[in-house]
Amino acid sequence: MAVVDRRQQVLQAATKSFSLFGYKATTMDQVAKIANVGKGTIYTFFTNKEQLFDEILRDVIIEMKRIAEREIKRDKPFFDNLHRVLDALLEFRSEHELFIKLSQESRDFGTPQAGDGLDKIESVVLEYLEREVEQAIRQGEIKPCDPQIVSVVMFRLYIVLTAELSKVHVPLTKEQIKCYFHLFLAEGLSQ
Repeated sequence: MAVVDRRQQVLQAATKSFSLFGYKATTMDQVAKIANVGKGTIYTFFTNKEQLFDEILRDVIIEMKRIAEREIKRDKPFFDNLHRVLDALLEFRSEHELFIKLSQESRDFGTPQAGDGLDKIESVVLEYLEREVEQAIRQGEIKPCDPQIVSVVMFRLYIVLTAELSKVHVPLTKEQIKCYFHLFLAEGLSQ
């Protein structure tokens, strides 16, 4: 087996371990067992668990950027693109077992590394949104505003509409989410 293949094998095993057991409970022994390699093999590629975790997060972030770039259609209005990108990213996030486990671990046990990992991923999404808001302002699609504040509000609103609202209300359809998102951010509530 080639060196590159072993490294990838270790990364896949570590992703599986972090997804099943969380950050805190994952050990290098578990990763070695899942990868079917000796523990020493892992250390030829990664100094410690933290470095391995960071590499996995980097790969997830790269994949998220690919998804966002794929969803942007420059000939479409800002809000259409925004909805498509957020929808694709949240779908990716909800289907990716690592996110689910990190969210549970951060919420239930307060594991700093799990929270930090989620924060890194969120900051990439927010930076991306901020750039899109800046471009929409330059093109006159939306009013001049603070892109950082607007990006955080957009992201939080989308999470509320897609995930948190279902705790107190029947889950919204994608079309309803799009309508409320547009109502709050594009039209406003005033008559």
